[in-house]
Amino acid sequence: MRRGLTLALFLTLFVIVGYLFWETRPAVRLAREGVVPVEVVGDSVVVVERTVARENVRAPKVPDLIVFAGDTIRFDRADLRERMDRELIAFTYSHSNSLLMLKRSTRIFPQVEPLLAANGVPDDLKYLMAVESNVSETAVSLAGAAGLWQFMRDVGRDFGLEVTATVDERYNIRKETVAACDYLKKSYARFGDWMTVAASYNGGVNGIARKREQQRQDKALDLQLVEETSRYMFRILVAKLFFEDPESFGFQLEADEYYPFIPPKRTVFVSESIDDLAEFAARYGISYAQLRRANPWLRDLKLAARTGKTYEILIPDLEAERNYFLHL
Repeated sequence: MRRGLTLALFLTLFVIVGYLFWETRPAVRLAREGVVPVEVVGDSVVVVERTVARENVRAPKVPDLIVFAGDTIRFDRADLRERMDRELIAFTYSHSNSLLMLKRSTRIFPQVEPLLAANGVPDDLKYLMAVESNVSETAVSLAGAAGLWQFMRDVGRDFGLEVTATVDERYNIRKETVAACDYLKKSYARFGDWMTVAASYNGGVNGIARKREQQRQDKALDLQLVEETSRYMFRILVAKLFFEDPESFGFQLEADEYYPFIPPKRTVFVSESIDDLAEFAARYGISYAQLRRANPWLRDLKLAARTGKTYEILIPDLEAERNYFLHL
């Protein structure tokens, strides 16, 4: 009897605590106060994202064609339409990932686009970054690929990037983009087709070349490839549509919700080692954390400079940042 009474009291207390926890959750409290709109999905209260209209969102239909890097790609085959449709759906309903890529694009693309143009690479190749790194300059994969363009350590070195304990130029936007341009142009010289070049960025130049020879086809879109590489090409095509018209995917952002590109205040040229980067940062009125954010290729509290090499260290413009956000 006593045991049964104890159990009943415990269950009653459990129910009361659970009810209080449920009713005082931030989402419920804010909804009752009218701060945010909510939806009820099953037993859950879902806060509707402030910057994104998600009501009755449907993935865009597969277009008849798309122009990529100057080439017209038509979706007049069942396999091409279905593969394109899959990635359209993925971009539409991968909410947080797609939203963050969109916000970052206004900070990253202005830095990359002039470098692509200067190196003779079509602007559309910037969309590889959406698939490679979600447009994040600090991205690193489980396999160890790093940066916007996701170079592996050895491949990065092959294309002139320094990778040491204190410097990793796979995180240097300018240098990694120039290296990516070299890779892409080398691939284009072999294939003569930019979509095949894009496939080779994922599947390897030699791997794609073997598939072309074995299957007697010139273009990667006509090849039977492993799923990752097969999807890769269509994800790039959808990324182009997504960044050019995010509203068709159900994403509606105000101009001040994008992340801005604010040019650095100055560039400091360094040709000797720096033993204390925190002290170096303080000389320019910034913190070590702010220095690292502006120069993610610095990988330690010190810089071990290579003999005969000059490094460009960016000093962020904190005043320009403050003025930008004050005038939003």
